[in-house]
Amino acid sequence: MTVAFRLLLSIPHFIWVVLFGAVALVVVFLNWWATLFRGSSPAGFHDFLAGFVRYLIHIEAYLSLAADPFPAFYVGSRMDAYAQQASALGLERVVQFRSRVSPDQARQLAASSDVLLVIDAPSEGKLGNGLRVIVARREGVPIVSAELVALSGAEVDPPRLSGLASLAAALMTQGTKRHTAPELAAAAEALGGSLDSGAGWNGAAVSITVTTPKLDAALALVAEVAREPVFAAEEIDRVRTQTLDALKVAYASPGTLASLVAERLAYGAGAYGHPVGGTPESLPRITRDDLVAVHRRTFRPDNAALILAGDIGLDAGLALARRHFGSWPVPSDPPPAAPRPSGATTGPPVAIVDMPDAGQAAVVVALALPERTGSDRAIGAVFNSVFGGGYSSRVNQEIRIKRGLSYGASSGVEQRREAALFRVGVQTKNESAAEVVRLVQDEIDRMMQEPVGDDELAARKATLIGGFSRSVETTTGLAAAIRSLVAGQRPVAELKTRIEQLQAVTAQDIQRYAAANLVASRRRIAVAGVAKTFASALEAAMPGVVTVGRDALDLERSDGLARR
Repeated sequence: MTVAFRLLLSIPHFIWVVLFGAVALVVVFLNWWATLFRGSSPAGFHDFLAGFVRYLIHIEAYLSLAADPFPAFYVGSRMDAYAQQASALGLERVVQFRSRVSPDQARQLAASSDVLLVIDAPSEGKLGNGLRVIVARREGVPIVSAELVALSGAEVDPPRLSGLASLAAALMTQGTKRHTAPELAAAAEALGGSLDSGAGWNGAAVSITVTTPKLDAALALVAEVAREPVFAAEEIDRVRTQTLDALKVAYASPGTLASLVAERLAYGAGAYGHPVGGTPESLPRITRDDLVAVHRRTFRPDNAALILAGDIGLDAGLALARRHFGSWPVPSDPPPAAPRPSGATTGPPVAIVDMPDAGQAAVVVALALPERTGSDRAIGAVFNSVFGGGYSSRVNQEIRIKRGLSYGASSGVEQRREAALFRVGVQTKNESAAEVVRLVQDEIDRMMQEPVGDDELAARKATLIGGFSRSVETTTGLAAAIRSLVAGQRPVAELKTRIEQLQAVTAQDIQRYAAANLVASRRRIAVAGVAKTFASALEAAMPGVVTVGRDALDLERSDGLARR
């Protein structure tokens, strides 16, 4: 009745949204062209659109019972009023966005502790069988995200069986000793949630998000899926066929192939070199016995953590964990040891994947970063934000904005337990692939040779801090942030100090980090596209290039990439 009454009261707002929405569409169109030519959004357009979005979110929050005050009518000049109203509702970080930030504003945001998100360190306990229980309390909304995380993932895939951990994790929700896949899905849906599972580097997880009163029943489903999967033959065949079909589509993309090849080149024969999802050659080799064995080795209480993020305390979380996981036995053999990562010591530094029908070329530069301390992780994050973490980043400015060689160039630092992978990706015309390789290399060299300017550093830190703050606003995002720490075997208390660590990074830290970790001899480059249009230019600039046809590519090999 409450919702129905609010819907009735909101009818005038619906009419107002339609009228102002038509105006907003015109402003969006004009703002797009203005930003294209100016490089930034005009203040008037930005403020109008920001206020309109605030207005829409306030209406949505009112209708979903997340906010009580009746929304005021937006008239295009109430930006400050809506900011104050959102802050009063606790929604300021949800509804606040800014596409143009002046250097002074960026420095103030990056340096100020008054406007930044404050996160309490999660609480933690342990069951008698070794299962860690981590609770991040978030009061106000009766929702909890639950994740059961096994601390082993694709890095324990045996040789020639890449994709084993990923396939096993995907099959966990496809049938247990008590329920079929449709029955599990229906049970989760009846609780208002969705039961998901998957694996990556250093971890595999089963997760669900439900309202607090449904958490007990939801954890019963998570426990059943984790402890009693059956790996039925028909489900194995179905999921394997779907995965192989997806790989066929992925392998037709230059970006996907270049990324997979660059990762293989960066890690060589090491544990992190093979594709997480497997290859067309490895997946057919996987048997049911392989799946049962890897599940038994990895999903065990002394190799797992239960993460609960939302409207629940530690005592209640421990009580639910004991009820559903307390009887989970510990196998007699030890859990799998994580292999030590290592960069490639053999194999080519540059590879071309020839795709004669490709409409574009993809360039990927990758480096296996060495083991990092806590401060190095923060420095690496800020370095990446400056180099390729967004539209205003250096590599995008140089390749897209200045030269128009791509619709977008970006980079990322991807976590591994002991270290990380730095990856730069660009899609461009086949004819400009060699030029893009040079530009990416030049920008990396510049990061090593010159300190970042104060204004640029402040703006990129502000962007990074804002992105992190938004990512942990939801219970699912908060649980994911904790999962990342747990999978990396880092203290969950780092969540509380993350923003402080980012604020503390200096230009000298970034230059020192780049000079130590991004040396040219450790870079590995993959280019996928029509080889005849760029191979000669690339070979002239970088001796030792290896060319392999797409159909001959074997990603389980690291010394030549082509089948024998």
